[in-house]
Amino acid sequence: MKHDERTNLLEPNRRNFLKAGAAGAGAVLALGAGCAARAHDQPVAQPVAASDGYVTTSDGVRLHYIARGSGRPLVLIHGWSQSAALFREQLAALSSRYQVIALDLRGHGESAKPEGGYRVARLAQDTHEALAALGLRDFVLGAHSMGCAVVWSYLEHYGPAGISKLLLVDGSPCVTAWPGWSDDQKAEAGTFVDSKSLYEIAGGLAGADGAKVTEGFIYNAFFTKQYPREQLAWVLAESLKLPRAYAARLLVDHCTQDWRDVIRTIRLPTLVVGGTASIFNPKSQRWIAQQIPGSRVEIFEEAEGGGHFPFLENPAKFNRLVTEFLG
Repeated sequence: MKHDERTNLLEPNRRNFLKAGAAGAGAVLALGAGCAARAHDQPVAQPVAASDGYVTTSDGVRLHYIARGSGRPLVLIHGWSQSAALFREQLAALSSRYQVIALDLRGHGESAKPEGGYRVARLAQDTHEALAALGLRDFVLGAHSMGCAVVWSYLEHYGPAGISKLLLVDGSPCVTAWPGWSDDQKAEAGTFVDSKSLYEIAGGLAGADGAKVTEGFIYNAFFTKQYPREQLAWVLAESLKLPRAYAARLLVDHCTQDWRDVIRTIRLPTLVVGGTASIFNPKSQRWIAQQIPGSRVEIFEEAEGGGHFPFLENPAKFNRLVTEFLG
């Protein structure tokens, strides 16, 4: 069966989950239910050790990172309400050939949780400052989901200097559909919500049952049925390290941006990875690759872990593709 045919079969599941998520968030709403930033100069460069470490941003936020291995740097940026720990399979396997560095964005994982800055543009600035502090050059910049938006914002504001290649894993060019878009336009843009359902979900996240709304995403949408259920509790625990009110604000900022104009300007060698069972239509991943000259796209089938987290569901194939791409 062709990818597009499989996608058409999966589309009702995406719509059903969206309706369920919006309804759940609406029910939460019906129930009625940091640290101060300190100004700093530019971050001070420091060596990257093969261990956990911290860098401090220009507004005084301590960002945690995990570093493993040596050689050509591969920097990994996680998605919305995730953490660097979710790249555990890449940190373990790819560090035999590369220096793998996974960053916890502000508020996420083991990084500090300030009251402000939960916008993609600020996360891109944090990333730029962290990489400067670590003194990285000629690095591969990899990202998953919202992390791709962080990369696109990074490129828009700072350009590609120092970046040798890009790894984009299941990022949506435009998460929220514009009114009047056709189904084809929504599929190509990788939309997942409309404006009404976005704010219903965000309201649910910020409410008293925000953890349950998050659990619904992880257990019902992000992974294929083959992924071991016992692992989902760990993924949920990592997700909840970002306070739910901050997660809601960041989700709205992330989902209301359209990165298609930036994507069209990319000229770096790029590997794009998606899945037939992802929350984002795989047509969107093919569209991204079509905009970037010389790029390569790989779509995981559902049976081989082709959900929203292919690097967790099928790390052997994912790591092989990355190794082939990096050389």
